Amino acid sequence: MNEKEQPEHLRLSAEEMRSFGYGVVYYSDQTHSSVERGLRLLGFAPAQLRKLPSDDGYRLPVARIRAAIAADRAAGLQPFCVVANAGTTNTGAVDPLPELVELCGLEGLWLHADSAYGGAAVLSDRGRRLLQGLGDVDSLAVDPHKWLFQPYACGCVLFRDVRQARDTFHILPEYLQDVHRAAEEINFCDYGVELTRPFRALKLWLSLQVFGLDAFRAALERGLAQAELTEAILRGYPDWEIVTPAQLAILTFRYAPPGRTDAELDVLNLALVDRLIATGYAMISSTVLRGRPALRVCTINPRTTEDDLHGLISLLDWLART
Repeated sequence: MNEKEQPEHLRLSAEEMRSFGYGVVYYSDQTHSSVERGLRLLGFAPAQLRKLPSDDGYRLPVARIRAAIAADRAAGLQPFCVVANAGTTNTGAVDPLPELVELCGLEGLWLHADSAYGGAAVLSDRGRRLLQGLGDVDSLAVDPHKWLFQPYACGCVLFRDVRQARDTFHILPEYLQDVHRAAEEINFCDYGVELTRPFRALKLWLSLQVFGLDAFRAALERGLAQAELTEAILRGYPDWEIVTPAQLAILTFRYAPPGRTDAELDVLNLALVDRLIATGYAMISSTVLRGRPALRVCTINPRTTEDDLHGLISLLDWLART
């Protein structure tokens, strides 16, 4: 393909190609590790990555990004991409998407949303309100094998302008010309790095045909409500503290009775996870927020009942006190 045949966004001068080595990506300390790993695989050096501190709600502050962009431009670097979180793995936090859309538009930056976990929630009324602005980003990732209950692996990337994806990945060698005779047909090798690929979407399509979209909406609403119920139950128990309130079906909390040192409480809370799992009643996880361990409950299993949640908190409280 000669230069004239290339799409405009791929026609870079030698000087522009050299400046790519100074391209900078911005994301928060709550962004999933796969983003940084992917950037490394693409050849980005640590000096090109800006992992910015999140605010008290574990969201990416717009003012902090704006200041970092200005500093990098002043240093002769080339800001080009912001990665927003639409439901973090740690707490379910959602970055301020409408404000980030506006900022990236003004600065001429690509805005990608990591909604691998939380993106499915837009199918519910409550989730749509939490994820306002998600439809205005340049690209987003969503994993149906998470909150759409699909077998692994089933993930996808969506583009606001899908032509940019096709222009980036489309290459037509002579030995594939026969499969490109019908221009209106979609060939998925033109939209990603794989040439030969499995039919990953079949499982999702079949699930929608069998259960219908309303069943998924109901399951999503149920997951959101059950995290809020778990928070309400926990608030009725003394000596427990909410670290982050229920967000996108994720709740984090700690056992924090008086008279114990922080170090003792850290050990106790981490031990609670192992002791609970050993009972076989339920599985929760731990995470670290602002340097302190926290317990994490995710309520997206559509078979979980209210009695299960009451039993979970009761058992955790008993384990903590014995």
